[in-house]
Amino acid sequence: MLTAFARAFRTPDLRKKLLFTLGIIVVYRVGTHIPIPGVDYKSVQTCIDVAKGNQGLFGLVNMFSGGALLQITIFALGIMPYITASIILQLLTVVIPRLEALKKEGQAGTAKVTQYTRYLTVALAILQGTGLVATARSGALFSGCPVATSIVPDQSIFTTITMVVCMTAGTAVVMWLGELITDRGIGNGMSILMFISIAATFPSALWAIKKQGSLAGGWIEFGTVILVGLVMVGLVVFVEQAQRRIPVQYAKRMIGRRSYGGTSTYIPLKVNQAGVIPVIFASSLLYIPALIAQFSGGDSGWKAWIQQNLTKGDHPIYITMYFLLIVFFAFFYVAISFNPEEVADNMKKYGGFIPGIRAGRPTAEYLSYVLNRITWPGSLYLGLIALVPTVALVGFGASQNFPFGGTSILIIVGVGLETVKQIESQLQQRNYEGFLR
Repeated sequence: MLTAFARAFRTPDLRKKLLFTLGIIVVYRVGTHIPIPGVDYKSVQTCIDVAKGNQGLFGLVNMFSGGALLQITIFALGIMPYITASIILQLLTVVIPRLEALKKEGQAGTAKVTQYTRYLTVALAILQGTGLVATARSGALFSGCPVATSIVPDQSIFTTITMVVCMTAGTAVVMWLGELITDRGIGNGMSILMFISIAATFPSALWAIKKQGSLAGGWIEFGTVILVGLVMVGLVVFVEQAQRRIPVQYAKRMIGRRSYGGTSTYIPLKVNQAGVIPVIFASSLLYIPALIAQFSGGDSGWKAWIQQNLTKGDHPIYITMYFLLIVFFAFFYVAISFNPEEVADNMKKYGGFIPGIRAGRPTAEYLSYVLNRITWPGSLYLGLIALVPTVALVGFGASQNFPFGGTSILIIVGVGLETVKQIESQLQQRNYEGFLR
């Protein structure tokens, strides 16, 4: 990987792309430290020091924003509204025929879907920004902080609207920065910004584990966490690269005096076909009951049950529900993102077939059978990776959003592999020597 980056810096046009990407990253990180108008910065820092890594319900979103959410900066919402909008539109593509038709139109349809994603991102940013401001005004953003209610001193309507507009504009700027990286930089810009947001929280989280440790000044715990992280990275790379290759043979066709077809290829079905989406879905769904209980008044029985069982990451009920939701969403997402009937029809249209399997419906049934077989180990792997933060929570007293947790490691490794492949492919295009030298 380091060799690929070194070769890229020696190539003039790739060096410009890498430096442009680094410049956008610097702008993004600067924006995560600029507070929005109407916020008492000293009170925010006091509450962050009181929290000491226990970020509660907002820890996942804070991780995706690179720590900007709890500091209530202009990039507080980060890339999460865009991720949510993309997932929603991807799910709606299966339900709404108009979106499915746009998806099949090629580049023009993709551009239209991207435009819809931008509009939905702005709408979600307004909704989430309003919720964040209301939470900060009520003092619920930092439960247990004595100055939590003074984070927003001026609670007038004008100040509230100004704060929401600033955060919405910040989300639009983040979306624009990601598209700039995609067009003029290296790789997928949104993925790279998500990578940077998560990686930015690693040093402070690791140092907090070292300070809380008791063995050899905390260095034993620190080294153990680093070792576990390296093992997890190796496991994630191994599984993310694993795939089931289904061979496909294309029959020969004679058109005039020329022969077409007769080639062999394969359909690559990844073991983890759903990626990190099931983990995000499961985490978000488990946050909803705790969020409702936090804002509801009274001392009802259901509220006490939720606060006792669904707000602690090391509770057996929470662990069980989290694991089952990840497995469910893994199968759900694979079912809506991969259509065996459509793949079988396309193969039949172009004269392709799987050796030993008849074209048409038998091919679709075979693809469904193989997909279900490989989704089981993929979903179980996602569930086990996501439970590592819970083990760390018990063993090391770490926060629920452990630095080498499931969501962060899956995104870090996935984006890293994707970026390296992008650089290597561009290097091959510029340094292809051919057969004759």
